[in-house]
Amino acid sequence: MTSIISVKGLSKTYQSGFQALKTVDLDIREGEIFALLGPNGAGKTTLISIVCGIVTPTTGTVTVAGHDIITDYRATRSLIGLVPQELTADAFETVGNSVSFSRGLFGQPPDPAHIEKVLRELSLWDRRDSKIMTLSGGMKRRLLIAKALAHEPRILFLDEPTAGVDVSLRKDMWEVVRQLRASGVTIILTTHYIEEAEEMADRVAVIARGQIIVVEDKQELMRKMGKKQLVLHLSNSLGAVPEALAAHNLALSDDGKELTFTYDTQAGRTGITALLRDLADASITFTDLATSQSSLEDIFVDLVASTK
Repeated sequence: MTSIISVKGLSKTYQSGFQALKTVDLDIREGEIFALLGPNGAGKTTLISIVCGIVTPTTGTVTVAGHDIITDYRATRSLIGLVPQELTADAFETVGNSVSFSRGLFGQPPDPAHIEKVLRELSLWDRRDSKIMTLSGGMKRRLLIAKALAHEPRILFLDEPTAGVDVSLRKDMWEVVRQLRASGVTIILTTHYIEEAEEMADRVAVIARGQIIVVEDKQELMRKMGKKQLVLHLSNSLGAVPEALAAHNLALSDDGKELTFTYDTQAGRTGITALLRDLADASITFTDLATSQSSLEDIFVDLVASTK
């Protein structure tokens, strides 16, 4: 798949001496939903701001659809729509005028039909004549998305797009994102709601301390780094894990009624057969068992913890 954004050797050091990004290399494929995950201060917003032409990099290059973001700024910026974290808009302007004005900023001719389509998809058409100051926080968030889509960009950056949005509106917004991807728009999102990235993203990058730790297809990342757990519901409670089972690194529940065995899905041998044999030798029986798979959140927490 063709890369629409290519980042090479990118770094950013501010005048204070703080190094926000450290030699970042990243390629984002055209038409994908790409999730950028990381804790606060990891460098997510700095990276997005550089690609969008808001912040100047210290070193490195960024190209958007083959255009350099520094030497061909107008071309790259016209390809990008940005939904920032901050809810900034002219409080006294109307919804419709604000979105139409955003389209004009990029030199696009008036297109009332497109503006109506965007506002309807984001459930804002009925509020098109309302002043922005009268909107709820969730509606203001959707307005920012509408403004970012006004000039029909090929790439849409969503920086924490559902912060402060209720569950119902969040689902509506993600449906719009799916429709955009289906139409060929490349979506790059940062989010603290990792379950959203797990549901929506095609690929995931984890950034910590200004460095990209991993970039991987979501399913492949979960396959490679995910762990499974086998939970055994015991016939009789245990006060402690018997010494004969110590090699299996079992976790005993507080009530002594469950043993949890964690194993690597990629290992040649999971160790389950040996565990069951040792349980029988120790005369420990169980009434039921269940398995569970690591979530993307589990993997994210482990990856970030490994950098500390």
